[in-house]
Amino acid sequence: MGLFSFIKNAGEKIFGGSETPEEKSKKISEQLAKHGFNLSSINFTVEGDKVIVSGQAENIDDKQKILATAGNIEGIDSVEDHLTLKTPLKIEIPNISKTMYTVKSGDSLSKIAKEVYGDPMKYPIIFEANKPMLKHEDKIYPGQVLYIPQE
Repeated sequence: MGLFSFIKNAGEKIFGGSETPEEKSKKISEQLAKHGFNLSSINFTVEGDKVIVSGQAENIDDKQKILATAGNIEGIDSVEDHLTLKTPLKIEIPNISKTMYTVKSGDSLSKIAKEVYGDPMKYPIIFEANKPMLKHEDKIYPGQVLYIPQE
């Protein structure tokens, strides 16, 4: 479990402004379904500007992608993680939040790859891990939260 912070006024615009929490939960689920995630065992609950994600993700990669995609929606400022994994980890990751990176002004995927992997040419690893949320390597923005997979 954990709580991840996002920038409320950044991200994909899917809300019209007058939705109930239940309608927002449904729109978030529909948005993530468009990205191809298996959401059969996942629930979204909206409380104010926070999304609570519960259920079972297929694996750690899907879990982190779902959390990042849910938080990168305009109007959402935090995601509370209550997801478990269908496929258990073979190794323990000491601090799972280290697999999330908040984009800063002036960042590029190659700059982030150099910071986290020590090699700017490993930017495709980050790009591929964040598809389909990312549609182009140069289209990232400050405040966006990206999933950083282990090498």
